[in-house]
Amino acid sequence: MATKPDLFGGAPRKAPAPKPAAKSGPVEYSAASIEVLEGLEPVRRRPGMYIGGTDEAAMHHLFAEVLDNAMDEAVAGHATFIEVTLEKDGWLTVSDNGRGIPIGPHPKMKDKSALEVVMTVLHAGGKFDSGAYQTSGGLHGVGVSVVNALSEKVEVEVAIEQQLYRMEFSRGIPLGKLQKLGKINNRRGTRVRFKPDAQIFGDNAHWKPARLFRMSRSKAYLFGGVEIRWRCDPSLIDAGSDTPAEAVLRFPGGLKDYLARETHGNELVTDQPFTGKVTREGGHGSLEWAVSWFAEDDGFVHSYCNTVPTPDGGTHEAGFRSALLKALKDHAERTSQGKRARDVTGDDVMGQAAAMISVFIREPEFQGQNKSRLMSAEASRIVESTVRDAFDHWLAAAPTQANKLLEFAITRAEERLRRRAEKDVARKTATRKLRLPGKLVDCTNNSAQGSELFIVEGDSAGGSAKEARNRNTQAVLPLRGKILNVASATKDKLHANQQLSDLAQALGCGLGAHYRDDDLRYDKVIVMTDADVDGAHIASLLITFFYRQMPRLIERGHLYLAQPPLYKLTQGARTVYARDDDHREELIKTVLNGKGKVEVNRFKGLGEMSAQQLKETTMDPSKRTLLKVVLEGEEREEIADCVERLMGNKPEARFAFIQEKAAFSADLLDI
Repeated sequence: MATKPDLFGGAPRKAPAPKPAAKSGPVEYSAASIEVLEGLEPVRRRPGMYIGGTDEAAMHHLFAEVLDNAMDEAVAGHATFIEVTLEKDGWLTVSDNGRGIPIGPHPKMKDKSALEVVMTVLHAGGKFDSGAYQTSGGLHGVGVSVVNALSEKVEVEVAIEQQLYRMEFSRGIPLGKLQKLGKINNRRGTRVRFKPDAQIFGDNAHWKPARLFRMSRSKAYLFGGVEIRWRCDPSLIDAGSDTPAEAVLRFPGGLKDYLARETHGNELVTDQPFTGKVTREGGHGSLEWAVSWFAEDDGFVHSYCNTVPTPDGGTHEAGFRSALLKALKDHAERTSQGKRARDVTGDDVMGQAAAMISVFIREPEFQGQNKSRLMSAEASRIVESTVRDAFDHWLAAAPTQANKLLEFAITRAEERLRRRAEKDVARKTATRKLRLPGKLVDCTNNSAQGSELFIVEGDSAGGSAKEARNRNTQAVLPLRGKILNVASATKDKLHANQQLSDLAQALGCGLGAHYRDDDLRYDKVIVMTDADVDGAHIASLLITFFYRQMPRLIERGHLYLAQPPLYKLTQGARTVYARDDDHREELIKTVLNGKGKVEVNRFKGLGEMSAQQLKETTMDPSKRTLLKVVLEGEEREEIADCVERLMGNKPEARFAFIQEKAAFSADLLDI
C-alpha cells in the first residue's frame, strides 16, 4: 500500500483502509451502558462545561467565582470589605465580613450541614430565592462547588454569632464533618482558602498576581461601597510589574473613577465624560455608566452585570448603544442638523467611545456558565430608556460639548460612506495595476472571501513565495527588513513610514479609528518570516503594528502566523521537515527511526527554500500549519501591559524582562 510522508513529522500516512462490513445484529446496549456520575465527578470529568476549559483564563475563573460570592454579600449590604491574599505556595484566600455561609442542618439533606451542601452539590445555593439576594452574580448554584471540585484542597471557615466553624475538602470530597472551633470575637463572614488542582490544570495551575489584582480592582470600581484589601507575597510579583504587594482598593466614584484611569493621557472629544447612576425603586437593581470619546484612538466597551464581566456584550450593551445614537440624533434635529446626521449609525457613535456600563438586575440570563454575554431582554429596555433620558439632559445642558460630539459622529459617518464608495485599492481595473502598493503581487480573486495576503521578509523570500503561491487566491507583499516599532514611534514617524503605508494600502481597510472590516481585501493576513530569532522579531513587530493600529483585524480572526520549517532532514529517498531543534530530534528518533545516516540541512531563510519546498511546507492550505493570533476578552488589559512593557519606549521595562528570563535569553543567543 502506498504511503505519504507527513511533512511536519508523525508516521507516514497510509491511504485509509476500507471499512469492514457492519456486523449483523443489533449493537449491544443495556442498562450497564448507562454511566451515572455522582457528586462533583461531572465537573472533574468535563471542566470545560463549567469554566470553559483548563487553560490559564479558565483557572482564574475559579477566583472570579469565589470573589463574586463575596461581592454579592457586599452588594446586598451585608459586607463592607473583602480580603484577597495570595501566598507563596499558591494558596489563594478570599474572605469577607458578610453573613457567612449557613452552617445549620440542611432541611432536605439533614445529615449534612448547609455549608457542605453548598460546597459539594451542584445547583445548591442562596441565589435561587430572591429573598436572600435582590441581585447576584452567581445564579446557577454551581460556582463555589465547581471551585471545590477543581481544587487540590479547599478550606472554608465561617464566623457566625461569635462562633467559628471550619470544613476541609480535597478535590470535592469532604475530609471530615463540619467542625465547631469555638468562640471568636470581632470576626464574622466567610473565608475560602483554596489551591487549584494540577491534575486538572497542569502547567497552568499557577496564579498570575497581575491578573488577580486587576480582577480585584475591577470589582472595587464596580461597587463603590466596598473595600477590597489586596495582599500578595512579594516573591510572586515579576520585576518591573506595577502590581503591588499590598493595596486597599476603594473607589467611591465607581465607574467614573474607572473611566478616568482608562482614558488618562488620551486626547478626548469632550471635556467631560457622560456619567450617571440610577437605582430602581425599592432598591431592586441599579444602572451605572461612564463614557468618553477618543479623538484619535479606537474605543472600547467594558460591560458588567451584577459585577460579573460580560466581554461578549449582550442586551445591556445593545440598549446603551441605541440610547446614545437616538439621543444624539434627537439633538441634531433640535439644532437643525438632522439632515447631516441622517446617516450616522451606532458604529459611528461607539467606534471611538471609551465606555463602561454596569447593571444590577434580578435573575439575569447569561449565555453559558462563564456568563460572557447577557441575554436578559429586560436589560435592553431598562438601559435604553434610562440612559437616553439622561443623555438628552446632558446634551442640552452642555451645547458646546454636544455640538463637538455631533460633528465628530457626522465626520465619522461621512468618512465611512466615502470609503465605501471609493476603495483605496480597487481590483480588476487598469489603473489599479499602475498603483499597486510597494512590491505587492496581487491575486486574481475579486473577493476578499478566500483570499490570502502573505507578508514576507525581503525580495529573496518574496521571489520564492511568488512562485509557490496559488495565483487565484494568494497575494504576496515583500517588506524590506524590520519594520518600524509602532509602540515606541511617534505618529509622525508612523505616517511617514513607507513600508507601513504600503501595507495599509494593500489591506485597504484603514488604520486606527478609520478601520473598516468590510473594506479588508483579504480574508487571511499571514505573516511569513524566517524560522529564526530575526524572523520572530520581525513577526513581533508586525503583530504589534496590527495590535496597535488594527486591533479589530485580530478580533475578527484575520491575522495568522505561518510556520515554515527550520530544517530539512534527508535519509535516502525520504525527506521530512522540522520546525525547530526539538522537532528535528523527535523526527530523527521516530519518523526516521534513528537508524542510518541522516543529512541535516538548516535553512538560513525562506529565500533558500525552493518554491516547491515553500509551497509544500508553508503555503499549501492542504498541508501547512497556521497559528491564529487571538485577543482573549478577559486578558486584554494583560496583553496591553505586556505590549507596552516589551515594545514601548521604556527600555528599563525590557531590561527587567530580560533579567527575569535570563536563561531563556541565553538559549536564544545560543541558537
